[in-house]
Amino acid sequence: MANTSVEEFLAVAVDAAKQAGEIIRNGFHQKKQVEHKGSVDLVTETDKACETLIFNHLKQHFPTHKFIGEETTAACGASELTDEPTWIVDPLDGTTNFVHGFPFVCVSIGLTIGKIPTVGVVYNPIMNELFTGIHGKGAFLNGNPIKVSSQDELVKALLVTEAGTKRDKLNVDSCTNRINKFLFKVRSLRMSGSCALNLCGIACGRIDLCYELGFGGPWDVAAGAVIAQEAGGVLFDPSGKEFDITSQRVAASNPLLKEAFIEALKQIE
Repeated sequence: MANTSVEEFLAVAVDAAKQAGEIIRNGFHQKKQVEHKGSVDLVTETDKACETLIFNHLKQHFPTHKFIGEETTAACGASELTDEPTWIVDPLDGTTNFVHGFPFVCVSIGLTIGKIPTVGVVYNPIMNELFTGIHGKGAFLNGNPIKVSSQDELVKALLVTEAGTKRDKLNVDSCTNRINKFLFKVRSLRMSGSCALNLCGIACGRIDLCYELGFGGPWDVAAGAVIAQEAGGVLFDPSGKEFDITSQRVAASNPLLKEAFIEALKQIE
């Protein structure tokens, strides 16, 4: 472990993301084989092909590391996150976007060491945006340093959230209720359909605030967490408590908006 640098971890992850990105790009304009995981939760052949490619690539370079992935973990029961170096992968975040040909799709590859998100790669092959971050070493978009917005007024902030995949009345009502209340507090609201790209949007300042409740799992946030934090962003639980990568709840913003955002989230719940 000691003889491999984090830079090397990043380089191998970028390679894997670019190869998977090629598969996504090739499949993007073709007819897609779609399966339903739930009423609106989709999985495609491309998800599976990408995951296999990424894990094979990483295992070849780092045979002793552990792996958690969206498709494999769902199939084999949740893997516990340990202190071991663990690759946490979403082979295709934004599957619904992919199925519809909406260009917000990405590969997300994160590495945790001692449970701390340490390396992050998020690659959108359709818009050709490669976000990278290493713990303590900054965040980059296509090799250029990025940082969070300097917006300090909630009322001028752009908020991104997601509707999630549950369509029972209770979930839909609480989701639209939050949106309804937030529209009086912020400038406008977006739903991009990709949790990983939302965190990267915070990182490069195109989004000021984001929160999501009940997303798939740590693979949605492992890479984006590194990138957003390295760009000067703050991550926390929507309740205001500390962010937990395994909790399926996340909020993020620039530091200037954090207190007002938490206050707003508390009022809305």
